[in-house]
Amino acid sequence: MMKYLLFFGVCLVAVKSSAQDFVYIHDVIPQVEYDIRYFSTNNFMGVRVDGYKKPIAMLSREAALALKKVQNDLDKKGYGLKIFDAYRPQKGVNHFIRWALVTEDTVTKSVYYPDLDKSVLFDLGYIAERSGHTRGSALDLTIVYKDTKKEVDMGSPWDFFGDISHHGTTKISDGQTSNRRILQKVMLENGFKQYDNEWWHYTLINEPYPDTYFDFDVK
Repeated sequence: MMKYLLFFGVCLVAVKSSAQDFVYIHDVIPQVEYDIRYFSTNNFMGVRVDGYKKPIAMLSREAALALKKVQNDLDKKGYGLKIFDAYRPQKGVNHFIRWALVTEDTVTKSVYYPDLDKSVLFDLGYIAERSGHTRGSALDLTIVYKDTKKEVDMGSPWDFFGDISHHGTTKISDGQTSNRRILQKVMLENGFKQYDNEWWHYTLINEPYPDTYFDFDVK
């Protein structure tokens, strides 16, 4: 089913309410670790995000198969993957927008954006009216040590809004920079591109649905 979504009265985009060629990441990469915080209250909004019915992650088949190659390369180096978010329903993005517009709701500020005023999150690119996640080929992830499943130190937490989360930041140690480059290198080598403001965010370059925004639930 196709519908059209109007953003702030100006921007029409195609939205589909049913999955096409999407897969669960754990079906393609059985050893993958999950920390799906949008299913919980441990996220920048402090509430479960609309459309997250289970703590699992989905991607387009093409993105998942590329990610499997990433895991295979990391496995040789003693690392595994942990997924924070992947496909995100449009209703979830709309939830982000509603939250961002309520500037007095700053319950999570001290944890997720302590150095920023909530009013600038749109301008700085941390909250957007449209998300590549909704097209099904973008994801947020980190690496863990294969033996212990402990997260590798990347210098800032996932979904932290600030300069320290940017690629190329000078606010982290050389070791933390090297850890980020392990993830960056293997993602770029396997067909993904980075988002400069977030060390954890990558998108498949040849994504199969570049102009379609899906709205089926994560379940």
